Amino acid sequence: MPYIMTLLSLWAADSFVKYRIEKGGSVGEKTLADGKIVVKRYHNRGAMLNLGDQNQYLVALLSLVFSAFVTGIFAAMLGRKGKGVLKTGLALILGGAYSNTYDRLRRKYVVDYFSIHLMDADKCVSRFVRKLNDRFSGIVFNLGDFGIIIGAMLLVISESGSE
Repeated sequence: MPYIMTLLSLWAADSFVKYRIEKGGSVGEKTLADGKIVVKRYHNRGAMLNLGDQNQYLVALLSLVFSAFVTGIFAAMLGRKGKGVLKTGLALILGGAYSNTYDRLRRKYVVDYFSIHLMDADKCVSRFVRKLNDRFSGIVFNLGDFGIIIGAMLLVISESGSE
């Protein structure tokens, strides 16, 4: 039950924030944590980093198939004892996947809404660090994306025998 609650909580939280961002009208940009986090509305019409934005139907179909496949694995794992790290990872992946897949099917885009700025551009010590900082700062995420990323890390940990 805690794994299903993790999945549902992430899905609900991400969906709620997306709803608020979309209903906010012209959001513009808001900064938090001394400018390290920038909140802004972004419509991602493809997959990660807007890949596949020219073929939204295929991206939505793959997202739906992936979500169904992982749901099957998750359902099979729920009946087994142990494997808490694996189940948590799958729950986080599914919470994010369900939220993003819903967006793709309903809105035809995924609502992303915050980016992370590692450091101020004028404080970068080299061109390489400045370029890396600029590229990372340009990526816009949502909570579901972090669920997927953290869930994938937990899957790796669980399969490496560290569980």
